[in-house]
Amino acid sequence: MISTKLYYLLKPLLPWHVRMYLRRLRARHRRSLFTGVWPIDPRAGVVPPGWPGWPEGKQFALILTHDVERRKGYERVERLAEIEARYGMRSSFNFVSEGDYRVSDQVCAALQRAGFEVGVHGLQHDDKLYSSKRNFAERAARIREYARRWNATGFRSPFMQHKLSWLHELGLEYDASTFDTDPFEPEPDAVGTIFPFWVPGRNGDGFVELPYTLAQDFTLFKVLGESTIDIWKHKLAWVAEHGGMALLNTHPDYMQMEGKQPSRDEYPVALYEEFLDHVRTRYEGRFWCAVPGDVARYYCSTLPTHQRNSRKKICMVSHSVYESDNRIRRYAEALAGRGDRVDIIALAGSDSMLDTTQLCGVNVHHIQFRKRNERSKWAYATQLLRFFWAAARKLRELHYHVGFDLIHVHNIPDFLVFAAWYPRLTGARLILDIHDVVPELFSNKFNVPQTNFYIRMLKAIEHASCAFVDHVIIANDLWFEKVVARSVPRAKCSVFLNHVDRTKFYRHTRKRNDGKFIVIFPGTFQWHQGLDIAVRAFARVREKVPNAEFHLYGGGGGGDRQAELQALARELGVGEYVKFFGSRPLEEIADVIANADLGVVPKRADSFGNEAYSTKIMEFMSQGIPVVASRTKIDQFYFDDSVVRFFPSGDDKAMADAMLEVIVNPAVRQSLIANGEEYVRHNSWEERKADYLNLVDRLTTEDFVGLRETAEAAAGASGDD
Repeated sequence: MISTKLYYLLKPLLPWHVRMYLRRLRARHRRSLFTGVWPIDPRAGVVPPGWPGWPEGKQFALILTHDVERRKGYERVERLAEIEARYGMRSSFNFVSEGDYRVSDQVCAALQRAGFEVGVHGLQHDDKLYSSKRNFAERAARIREYARRWNATGFRSPFMQHKLSWLHELGLEYDASTFDTDPFEPEPDAVGTIFPFWVPGRNGDGFVELPYTLAQDFTLFKVLGESTIDIWKHKLAWVAEHGGMALLNTHPDYMQMEGKQPSRDEYPVALYEEFLDHVRTRYEGRFWCAVPGDVARYYCSTLPTHQRNSRKKICMVSHSVYESDNRIRRYAEALAGRGDRVDIIALAGSDSMLDTTQLCGVNVHHIQFRKRNERSKWAYATQLLRFFWAAARKLRELHYHVGFDLIHVHNIPDFLVFAAWYPRLTGARLILDIHDVVPELFSNKFNVPQTNFYIRMLKAIEHASCAFVDHVIIANDLWFEKVVARSVPRAKCSVFLNHVDRTKFYRHTRKRNDGKFIVIFPGTFQWHQGLDIAVRAFARVREKVPNAEFHLYGGGGGGDRQAELQALARELGVGEYVKFFGSRPLEEIADVIANADLGVVPKRADSFGNEAYSTKIMEFMSQGIPVVASRTKIDQFYFDDSVVRFFPSGDDKAMADAMLEVIVNPAVRQSLIANGEEYVRHNSWEERKADYLNLVDRLTTEDFVGLRETAEAAAGASGDD
């Protein structure tokens, strides 16, 4: 099968019947291949968040548009407008501004006076609009001039090409260059919705995207060879049932209106009239017939900017189990919550989970099961390399079909960003999210000095990884300064803490009433977490609080840390009171914390833990649980004694004293609870979510500064001539 790009390259040289043979051959193949998503993709019927419905409670919207490609089509515009007016309908005519016909200002004015709309259909009807940023900037400057001249507010690209991240440069209200599902287009990446959506720009601005949702006329009648409008009727019924937007794009170029035998590229206009009559009679009173500009303005007037649904395509890659990684889930669910497509390439929690699932609107691709064998740094590196190759393969496969706008890669390892080489090559933007500074973590984990070859190599990898991406997110302010000093320009970075997500960590109701006093720790069992210190401190507390128990949730940390901690607890005589519950899903852990009495964060200040921020403290606070934490550099940076009861790191006696003070002193306990809840209110994920979404929007919007000024100067000089 000849490739699409090669076809359009050779198209001017091929006879019409050869071109049609190739298109029909491709269409037959793809029609059988995409039976599950064309003409109807069930996923496209999902109502976007916050959708206000159509004016006056109408069931669905009908939007009629026409692309006028050649002189023959232009000469039929007035006749087509008369036909639609006879059925009480209005449409939009998209004109090629510098094609083989010239658009009359009088024709535009007459259409608009009659309630029709005029849009711009490119500068020329060719496939060169997006050939380069410079070419686009030059054409965009002239397109803006034609839009002003015609009083046009909308755009459609020739051949339905689309780079939505570039179209902000046109400064128009809406674009209509996409589709909910259409595998027959040269660029068949569908947006997967039958509703309008917002394409946000760099500075809070944007435009409305209106995808067509009914098959185009030429595709239906000439490429697929259909002789009836049954497919239109079938899809229209489905769109109406789901309350969406029935947007049809037809071409007067291909409508035979003169009562003659249709030529090889035409079909009888009676088929289009049959559709208009079907809509009018079958759905009378149930639809809103509107021109695209009215739909775009209605959308913007009923939805504030922060509530508008988007359809960006984002993929995240992480060597972690997504279901229990609250940092990544905050990002992913924030994007999915506004309507974006989000895919995650991650580890599986078990061998049986090696599949693709959906969680809270996010597509999760489990590609590998992590076997914890981390005593050797080289064995661990081998595991990371295996995941890297598997992720690179999966990401290339997904990107080929989806066309991601942005890839958000989470370390560890830093070099995982290079798994996104193919999306990067095709124009996708990249974020590296540094959860942990790898050189320091590995130096601590494997007890090797910073001068060690392995650590120096990790620093070089960090530097190269930061250079490869468009933006770097760093997990706290201390690490921000460290990474900026050695690997990346300050302007290329942002800090995003592990903010607590109040949609999951809202205040849960306490259910337990068994007379026990529960001390809790949820997280990994790595050495720098200081859990051995906590077990020793708990043994001291147990002497004075006989109803106390220490509950640990999580695991890992290299070797068999749980067995080591259990042995220590038995040695101290508290083996039956130190209990291990394994990992719990993120949806459950808030409830677990709410039913505890005291949260502990015993990190070692003389280790990696001194600068490793953890969200546990704010998770405890969100559930009204007081916190006892070691006095580390990172926790002193963000918290003070009014919200956390600190103790000197590494001192199990001081930790026990701090725990006892909170247990036996109601005033201290209540003060920590109240101040902690107030702190969370002002430092939750809700306070930073908009910053992350704005970062994504900024990165996925093309910047034409410099090119714009040059193009406008050239357009002005041309106009002077």
